[in-house]
Amino acid sequence: MNLVTPEFGLLFWMVVIFGIVFFLLAKFGFPVITDMVDERSAKIAQSLKDADEIQARMEQWKSEHAKMLEDVRKEQSAILREATETRARIISEAKEAAKAEADKMIADAKVQIAAEKESALRDVRKEVALLGVQVAEKVLRHELQDDGSQQALLDQLVKEASEASLRS
Repeated sequence: MNLVTPEFGLLFWMVVIFGIVFFLLAKFGFPVITDMVDERSAKIAQSLKDADEIQARMEQWKSEHAKMLEDVRKEQSAILREATETRARIISEAKEAAKAEADKMIADAKVQIAAEKESALRDVRKEVALLGVQVAEKVLRHELQDDGSQQALLDQLVKEASEASLRS
């Protein structure tokens, strides 16, 4: 048996067996294989379609994300601007309140100083009056040491009192 140049009988049986195997494969094997290949092709096509949809969604999400970031930045800027304005307003109000409090304290201090000045002036006047009375007392004692000068002073006082009562 030479395999390079087979004999006719061997060739015949090889053709018959090939035909039977081909028939069995064509009847049972090829449809399963083609169905599997078609099913795999459909899965690949569906996967590509899903991938495209996912990519489109990702692009949409990217744009939404960018828009949201821009909105957040704008909101952050607005909040910072508002916080700055609020800080400035609070500082201004605090300055005004401090100025008003300082003005009130100055006014109260002026009133207190005026009251203390008036009290000091009363005390000085009182002291001056006491000193004046003491000086007058010492002068009168010195001048009225004798009875004649005392009598003359009394006569003069009575005369002035009677003149004052006649006028009124």
